[in-house]
Amino acid sequence: MQNDDRVERLLALILLNQMKGSSQKDKVLVLSLAGFSNIEIANILEITADKVAKSLYQARQPRSGRISS
Repeated sequence: MQNDDRVERLLALILLNQMKGSSQKDKVLVLSLAGFSNIEIANILEITADKVAKSLYQARQPRSGRISS
């Protein structure tokens, strides 16, 4: 089981390295799409799981403020 944990950490490092300069919300989204749980994402990014959940919730909301013709 320890080997699986190492592989997951390497995957996270690779993803984050490719996302240098991206916002924290973008990083949360990509890690979530890669299959990491909210708690795992929080640990990787050193934020709270609540902040991860909030970022994912906001990302799923339809965008308002569209300009209508």
